[in-house]
Amino acid sequence: MALQIIRNNIINVEADAIVNTANPAVGVGRGVDQCIYEAAGWEKLLEARKKIGEMSPGEAAWTPAFDLHAKYIIHTVGPAWRGGSYGECEAVARCYSRSLELAAELGCESIAFPLIATGTYGFPKDEALRIAMTEISRFLLANEMEVLLVVYDKESFEVSGKLFSDIKSFIGDREAMYDPVYHSYGRTGTSGPNMPEASVRSGPATNKAETSGRRGLLDRLLNRNIAEKEAPPEAVPELPEADYELSMGEPVPQMMPSQSYSPSYAPAFPTEGKSLDERLKHLDKTFQQYLFMLIDRRGLTDPEVYKKANIDRKHFSKIRSNVDYTPSKKTALALAIALELSLDETKDLLARAGLALSPSMMSDRIIEYCIETANYDIYEINCILFKYDQPTLGA
Repeated sequence: MALQIIRNNIINVEADAIVNTANPAVGVGRGVDQCIYEAAGWEKLLEARKKIGEMSPGEAAWTPAFDLHAKYIIHTVGPAWRGGSYGECEAVARCYSRSLELAAELGCESIAFPLIATGTYGFPKDEALRIAMTEISRFLLANEMEVLLVVYDKESFEVSGKLFSDIKSFIGDREAMYDPVYHSYGRTGTSGPNMPEASVRSGPATNKAETSGRRGLLDRLLNRNIAEKEAPPEAVPELPEADYELSMGEPVPQMMPSQSYSPSYAPAFPTEGKSLDERLKHLDKTFQQYLFMLIDRRGLTDPEVYKKANIDRKHFSKIRSNVDYTPSKKTALALAIALELSLDETKDLLARAGLALSPSMMSDRIIEYCIETANYDIYEINCILFKYDQPTLGA
């Protein structure tokens, strides 16, 4: 995987280079700096650090790693936070970019970072994370390297509060769609004896941001319930409840209860009355075949796809060379994100590997939110998944 976010103490991580948030003067600071000196060997590392001399914010230099599980320690100096008007963001960006460039110059295949300057220097954690993702992703577009972002505890890792608020609202809406009470009562317009408070949702009059973002199946279901109430019973046939999951994220098909919903990946030829041998002669495209057909249709190159999917080159080569390749779910979803597939297209791609999005899995709900709001940044999605203690995407 090109970029992983892990929860650990950075001194326990094995990588070619370990990044240290160094003291600007020759001496041992607090936090990560102190831990690294203790693990690497205090006297040996301090002697090597003296040869570098004083450093300015944004600079990076290296020493041997001594007793750490690494070849090199890359020392970089973060800025003290003074409100953001004194070039602090630019200095943190240089810390990441210069450390990555130095690791490449040293021939490193892997590097581990802490969240720079977020400890005693007080840099805002959500902004530090945004800068880290920007600089790391920019570097990985042109280079091959495994990058580890090492987070010591949950409190040291923050993502935009508004983003979490939106996701919680989205997950709450999705849970309502699978709530038996919601299906039983439908929408009566206001809360009251016939409408439990937990089931009340916004009506058709949504603002433009909601319309372009999260508006989808929920609003369509609400509109359908209104139509059922206003139209004669025979005018709007009821969709069997079992079909709600199949139509999640799609326009709700108006079909008779006797009809069945056929997903887009179903064979386009009649199978009724055919023998098993006949049916097996007409299998649809495999996951691998369909994936590379989509890549060709979009005019993308292999590096563009595997870098956007957070998949390393060797793994992607294995996919291309094996027509019967069966991906893990996180790899399949990463590829769907890289290709910027719609929710329906994502379900189609997953189905070809025998996989599906589950309404009972938080990780799948988060990914649905990101797809429906057209957020196809694999690194931001992985930050969200990590914050919710869910497995991240890639391979």
